[in-house]
Order: sequence, then C-alpha cells, then structure tokens
Amino acid sequence: MSENKDPQKFVYDFTEGNKDLKDLLGGKGANLAEMTNLGLPVPPGFTITTEACKVYLDSGDAPTELRDEVSAHLKALEERMGKQLGQADDPLLVSVRSGAKFSMPGMMDTVLNIGLSDASVAGLAAQSGDERFAWDSYRRLIQMFGKTVLGVDGELFEEALEAAKHAKKVTVDTDLAAADLKKLVKQFKKIVESEAGREFPQDAREQMDLAINAVFDSWNTDRAKLYRRQERIPGDLGTAVNVCSMVFGNLGPDSGTGVAFTRDPASGHQGVYGDYLQNAQGEDVVAGIRNTVPLADLESIDKKSYDQLMQIMETLENHYKDLCDIEFTIERGQLWMLQTRVGKRTAGAAFRIATQLVDQGLIDEAEALQRVNGAQLAQLMFPRFDEGAKTELLGRGIAASPGAAVGKAVFDSYTAIKWSRSGEKVILIRRETNPDDLEGMIAAEGILTSRGGKTSHAAVVARGMGKTCVCGAEDLEVDTKRRRMTVGGTVIEEGDLVSIDGSTGKVYRGEVPVVPSPVVEYFEGRMHAGADDADELVAAVHRIMAYADRVRRLRVRANADNAEDALRARRFGAQGIGLCRTEHMFLGERREMVEKLILADTDDERESALAALLPLQKADFIELFESMDGLPVTVRLLDPPLHEFLPDITELSVRVALAESRKDANENDLRLLQAVHKLHEQNPMLGLRGVRLGLVIPGLFAMQVRAIAEAAAHRKNAKGDPRAEIMIPLVGTVQELEIVREEADRVIEEVQAATGTDLKLTIGTMIELPRAALTAAQIAEAAQFFSFGTNDLTQTVWGFSRDDVEASFFTAYLEKGIFGVSPFETIDKDGVGSLVRSAVEAGRATRPDLKLGVCGEHGGDPESVHFFHEVGLDYVSCSPFRIPVARLEAGRAAAESKGSDSR
Repeated sequence: MSENKDPQKFVYDFTEGNKDLKDLLGGKGANLAEMTNLGLPVPPGFTITTEACKVYLDSGDAPTELRDEVSAHLKALEERMGKQLGQADDPLLVSVRSGAKFSMPGMMDTVLNIGLSDASVAGLAAQSGDERFAWDSYRRLIQMFGKTVLGVDGELFEEALEAAKHAKKVTVDTDLAAADLKKLVKQFKKIVESEAGREFPQDAREQMDLAINAVFDSWNTDRAKLYRRQERIPGDLGTAVNVCSMVFGNLGPDSGTGVAFTRDPASGHQGVYGDYLQNAQGEDVVAGIRNTVPLADLESIDKKSYDQLMQIMETLENHYKDLCDIEFTIERGQLWMLQTRVGKRTAGAAFRIATQLVDQGLIDEAEALQRVNGAQLAQLMFPRFDEGAKTELLGRGIAASPGAAVGKAVFDSYTAIKWSRSGEKVILIRRETNPDDLEGMIAAEGILTSRGGKTSHAAVVARGMGKTCVCGAEDLEVDTKRRRMTVGGTVIEEGDLVSIDGSTGKVYRGEVPVVPSPVVEYFEGRMHAGADDADELVAAVHRIMAYADRVRRLRVRANADNAEDALRARRFGAQGIGLCRTEHMFLGERREMVEKLILADTDDERESALAALLPLQKADFIELFESMDGLPVTVRLLDPPLHEFLPDITELSVRVALAESRKDANENDLRLLQAVHKLHEQNPMLGLRGVRLGLVIPGLFAMQVRAIAEAAAHRKNAKGDPRAEIMIPLVGTVQELEIVREEADRVIEEVQAATGTDLKLTIGTMIELPRAALTAAQIAEAAQFFSFGTNDLTQTVWGFSRDDVEASFFTAYLEKGIFGVSPFETIDKDGVGSLVRSAVEAGRATRPDLKLGVCGEHGGDPESVHFFHEVGLDYVSCSPFRIPVARLEAGRAAAESKGSDSR
C-alpha cells in the first residue's frame, strides 16, 4: 500500500510565515509575515509561493490546486475586511506584487488597485467621500494592468496623461480633477482595446488571476534575466506573489507614501533617511516621477505617524540587526507597513555599518566580516575627484551612490550600450530611469537623473551594482528627444564630457581629474587608521581587515615580475610572490638577446647568448629577493609562446620580398625568415613553450636556475633571507619534470659549492594542463609544490583561446545564460574546479607536505577564493591591487566555514 503524501501547500497567509522562509515565500512575503508576527501594522494578505511559480514556468500553467487555495485565502481575507473583491458598493481592492528571494528592485511586475471596475469605482468614491481619488485609482489600475499584464506600450498611457495635463495647463497629475480623470480612464480603456485586442476586464477575480500570472511571467523578462546575470542570482528560484489588501496614500494631503532607511544607505551614518510624497501611491516614489520631500519633513506634516514610524524603524533594525529598507503608506493618518528588507547599501556604508553594529553589540566581528565583501572593497579602492582641481559646476542633486564618474553625455540606453561597446566612457542622463534602462545603466560609468531621490529606481539599482549615481538634480532640464541637457544658459549636447560625484551629488562640465582613494592610501601606508584625523571609513576598513587577517587560513601572495611591483604588493599585505613571470624580464632591449638564443645554429652561438643573459637575470632576481626578503618568491621559468620573441612572419616576409625586388637582399633577414618559417606554429599557445622549450633549447632552464641560485646566494651572503621557489611551467607528464629537476639540482649543487652557501631552494610545477591534473599523484613524486595556473587550465579544459573567444562569442554566451559569468573571471567549479580538487587530493596522497597554491587571475576573484579555501590550498596569488580583496575574502571564507562547522 502506497504512503499518502500531504498535498503541497502553495498559499500562506501573512500570519503563517516568517523571515526564514525566503526560499518559499520570497523576501517580500517572508518579511511581511515577520512584521505581522512582530505586531506591526501590516495590511492583511497572503503569499503564493515560489514553488507555484516554478510549476507555472515549467508547465506554462498554474498548478491545478492553486485556484482553490487562492479562493480559500481570498474568502478569509474578505471576511476579515468585511467586504468582497470588486464589490460594487464597497469594493475590497488588493495589490499583486512580486517578491523573489533576492531583492530585484523594479525588475519584476506589480499591479495595484485590483478590484476596480466601471461598477466599483462609484462605490469606492462613495465610501471614501473622494471622487477624484477613486477615478485616480482606476486610471492607475488600467495603466499598470495594460502595461504589465496585457503588454501595452507604457508610453501610450504616459502620452495621454501628459496631454491631459497640458490641456488643463498643469504640471503634476495631482492637479487633475475627477472630471479630467474620468476622461483619461475612457482614453486608457480605448488604448487597451486598440493595442491588446480586448476590453479591460471588468471581473475582479479575472483581474487578479491574470495579474498573478503576469508576475510569474515577469521572472523571465529580458530585464529580470539581465539583472540576475549581473547580480549572479540563480535563474531557477522563481518569484513569490504577494496579494495584499490595498491601503491608499492618494486620499489627500493627510495621506501619502514613502520609503525609509534605518541608516543612510549611501554613507552608513545614523539619522532620518528616506523620501515621502503626500497624496501618492508607492510607485510614484520609486519611479521618481514626482520629486519627494525628505523623510524628516514628515514630522511637521504628520507628527503622530512620524513618531510611530521612528519607533517601528528602531524595532526592525534591532530585530534584523542590520540596515532596513522600509516602504510605508499613510492612509488618512493611519500608518501601514508595506515592506521591509535588509537594505542595499554602498560599499562605504557596508563597512561603516558593520563596525557600528559591532560597537552597538548587535553583531560580533565574525558577522561583521560576513556583512562586507571583496567587490565592495574593490569599489572603495577606485579613485575620487581631486578637490583642488578647477571645475565648472553645473548643478547638484542627491548623492545616491558614491564614486567619481567621467564620461560622454548620452540620453538613452541604446546609445549608452553602443558607445560603451566602442570603448567610450559614458554617463547615462535621464529624467528618471525605469527597469528598461538596465542595460544602459550597466554600460555607463555613472547615472544622472533630474528627478527622484535616494529611493528612486536609479538610486537603488545603481547602489546594488556599485555604479556612481546622482539623482534629483532639479536644475538640470533633460530633453531626451533633442538629446541635450540645459542648465541655466549652459547646454550639454550628447557627446559632451560631464563628471558626476556620487558622494556629494555635484555635477560638473568637462572632465574633472581624479586622485587616489583614501583606502588605497591606507593600504600603501600613507594614511594611518586610528589617528585623530583618520577618515572613519578607513578606520572601519582597518578593523575588518585586521579581523580577516586573524582568522584566515589561506595566505595571500602577489603576481609580480619586478621589485617595484613586489614592494607595492608587500605594502598591500602580500605574504610573498606566487608568480614571477620571467618572460616579462626579456621584453624591450633584451628581446633581441632571446631571439639570438632561439635562432642559434651552433653550440657556441647558444652558449654566448646564454652567457649574456645570465648576469641580467641574476640582477633581476637579486632585486626581487631583496624586496621580498624573508618571504617566499616563486619564479616561473621561461613560458612564452615562441612567436612573442620572434619577428612577425608577415612583416618579415614583406621586408625580404621588397629587398629582393630592389636586388639588395639582407643575408641576415633571409636567414631569419628561414628560421621563423621553421619555428612557425599555427597555435603557439599549444606549441613549443614552457617545459618543452626548456627541453628543446639546451642550457636555457639551467641558465635561469643558475641565475636564481646565484642571486639567492648573493642575498644570503649579504645577511638576507631569500626564499626562492623554482616553478617548471606547462608540465604534462612526470618525466618532463624529472629531467628538468635533475638538471636544476645539479646546477644548485654547483652554485652552493662555488659560493659556500646552503641554499634551500624548492622545485615544483604549474598544474595548467588537464593531463597534469589527472596524473597529479605521479607528478607529486617529483614536485615539492603545485601552483595551479587556472588561466591556461581553463583554456585547455574548455578548448578556448582566451584572446579570441572573449571578443567573438562570450557576449552571446552570457546573454543566452550559458555562462552566468565568464569562466576566466570566476572559476568553473564543475569542470576546472573538479580537476583542481582531484589534483589536490591525489597530490597530497603522494606527498602529504605538498604546498599548494593558485596563481591564475582567479586568485583575486572573491567567489573563487572561497572555492580555493574549501579545497584546501595553502595560498592564492593575484595582482598587487587585488591583494586586499583576496585577504578579505580569505577571512570571510574561514569565518563562513567555521560558522558552518558550528552549526
């Protein structure tokens, strides 16, 4: 007999959930339930789960049980409210709002005022005593429903609304009377019938069911998918749908709607932050269509609601132990909470708030470390405008998302994308942005709007992406049709340079020079946290970095090829060099010396070339070992594709042909061309390079090993502490490594005998070929360390040539969702990562003390650092500028794994 399973539950009342059910109820639904549990004033309602959305998206239809569950919850809501959905004489109206697990501001759909019809609008007018309010609510429903549910072009409604205001000679929609709005409703209904091929539905339940399906569908709109890719949100989560009884902020001057933050999301400072708009519904605030007043003004407008809101904000912040973003409505003096969530914040605010909450005893240092991330730290290291520079101030708006952005003015997303792809830096200028502008916002250096505040769409999305943004610059007259911006008598045409400061809200004409970030100055030792005049941001960064360094297991090294880079890396906290690319030492004037070595026909020519290179290499290594004294330095032996050191075959062929036509052929060029033809490779990245070059050109690797050993002996005799590690590149089989190591050991012994020093040089290899990873157990017999070269490993696992594919088809792969992110940016855990994991296990099984590191670009990528911690590497190595990011993420990975273990 089969076991009976309880039927799946698809709908939860707000009284049934809690904040920990975000996977099921989405962030909005889970938090509405949590606020209900806390006894806060939340309008009654219910949430349709993400599981219902997944069924709908997979099958193209809602689950069969869903309609009955919605009906049961709607009936309970109607009984509680004492009226029915769409009831003619006293209608219950509801909103249908999206709510995914992760916040996706403006990316999915919402419909307000569901339940209004030709019959019930009169009932709403009678019950509210405000005919204008009723018809305004009805026109809003038709407009939102038409655009969101029926796919009507929203511009058609906007144009009709603008025409109505123009005819009445008013500038804001609140100045339209009931009679004007009645006419507008007729126009809107005609637009729907003409564009959608059907009448606006008069049945309230049909409105609700269609709106629910539209919210499900909005999970897979182009803008939602683009936002998820940008924010790395999984595409299979689905969205919940929240059906909530309506409360109205557009009932007159004693009503309104607003957004509040428990701390400033731009700076992290405590205070009263947010926007309020009288006689308005919530969408008016976030759309930035009408300019709001600061939240602090609510105290003089409605002291009772203001005091209650302040108390609720304190309750929520203490409960969530974090900055909270709150949406609220006041209906005739009654405060209602419509949403709360942990608020998006700028990078600077994230660090400040984390340390503030530690000081308040709300969280501990481990939790503070989890509240920030490497991407935010990288943002703080970007330059800022030079305060001493000559500037031409155009105007000032609201500092919505910090940073210093310079670019050419563009007035639509299409141009922003087009110019950006051509290599231009652009500033996207709009009256206000909407979700359709997302691609342009991603392409732009910064965003500037003449309307909206810190809670407008532009501000919220920019903060989430780390983009510089200035909103609500009212003095700027933006004319998108003529593609220009006017400020007083100054006209900024499309293509003119502008600079925007997201920290002050200032907008400048032309290019303003930038200066280093104070955070970079701190890392370089030019600003000391804790001093009287130290910036509080630097102090916050210092505290969190100090904790990350205390708890992290992974050490962080630098990729550096010269003493200057090595010293900078050391100031940034590098604990050694994980990759010194010796081929970079042979560029410039030395290139011809390497060319002579490669093209040598006789032993004497080859030995002469090697003898000339040896002292130069030795001098390079002495400088490097001195700059990293006492810390390990991993020197990779020569690993260039040969073509990098040989003349271009086409240019050389042309030169020889021209010389022959003039009958003055150069014997050296003819010989060179013959040799280049002999060594020419169709795919040099997979040809004669790395260990293969060392085996084919006798004495090459021996010369480099001798230079390393002699430099180490020199430093040791000068009372230094050189810790050189010799790395053999592109090994695919243990036999290659054994041959090179035998030669290297002999050279080291010779240098030790000649200099009277005891050199403890270790020899290891790069794991950058799939075969090396698969035979790691064998290779570990001859290697004292592995360093994973994940750039080449990614190329060879995927069969990609990085230089070609990123320009040819990666964009299409990202757009189609084949990649969530480039595998060269974040390690491909399933493919490349599985090879790394198996090589770690096999290598350590052979040699338990095997040192393991990574030196590809992934060593500085936040997400990849967590993976390298998980698989048990000893260190990561990255470019000097990324070292603080890697240090922070290594600390976060350790704290995260410790927290998981304790659970």
